[in-house]
Amino acid sequence: MGGWRLQSGKRQPALLRDPAVIRMHPICFHIASRPVYWYGVMMATAFMAAIAHWAWLARRAGRPANYGYDLAFWLMLSGIVGARINYILANLGDFRAAPWTIVRVDQGGLIYYGGFVGAAVTAVIFARVRGERLWWLADFAITAIPLGHFFGRIGCFLNGCCYGAPGTAPWCFLLDGTLRHPVQLYEAGWNLAVYLALTWFFLRRRTAGAVFALYLALYPAGRFLLEFWRGDPRQMLWGLTVAQWFSLALIAAGVALGWQRLRRRAGDSA
Repeated sequence: MGGWRLQSGKRQPALLRDPAVIRMHPICFHIASRPVYWYGVMMATAFMAAIAHWAWLARRAGRPANYGYDLAFWLMLSGIVGARINYILANLGDFRAAPWTIVRVDQGGLIYYGGFVGAAVTAVIFARVRGERLWWLADFAITAIPLGHFFGRIGCFLNGCCYGAPGTAPWCFLLDGTLRHPVQLYEAGWNLAVYLALTWFFLRRRTAGAVFALYLALYPAGRFLLEFWRGDPRQMLWGLTVAQWFSLALIAAGVALGWQRLRRRAGDSA
């Protein structure tokens, strides 16, 4: 997409008629003649924020100083690969026509749930290699995911991808001549709320695996609802998007895991 652009029109909300409103564009700046995209800038910001969070939380948890950095490297690498593979498979026809664009992740083209699966597999391997308790590591690692996702969705908004459905609310923006809900910002706000909740819960939790279970219940619930406001092409299955079905599966897994972890703790305390 060509990025968010504000245009004049008699029926536009007052926000859009304000000449002081900043026009958004997918290009952040140029180095010589080469463009640097907002999406890439925000993804880099997301990674730095997650690294800083893990480094801080590792110190709070009594882990070595480099623990958070090592975890961040492997989870981010596997997350990007998984998210890109998911996007390529979902848009295979486009990449057959232009296979050289497969590596252009700086322009967008990552599907979150693919990255989640890739990072989850890597976390299991990381736990085995480090001799770490898997559920403790899962709780620790998951706390930074919605923080990185927060910045990533802002990048989507600036890039004009993952855009919302047409709307008439005062806060809607124009994309290629159509007023649309800034659903990317809706999801960014939800991710920020989830991040704060997970971090608070991690610092006070008593049951390993409970923080991870909470994430599986919270984020997919918001994603399921926000899918109804998505306006970009979606893969549909039985009246819902594939992402919604996956969200429902994760919510069920989160509830089951939370129940199992709480029952196990109760049994250990008996």
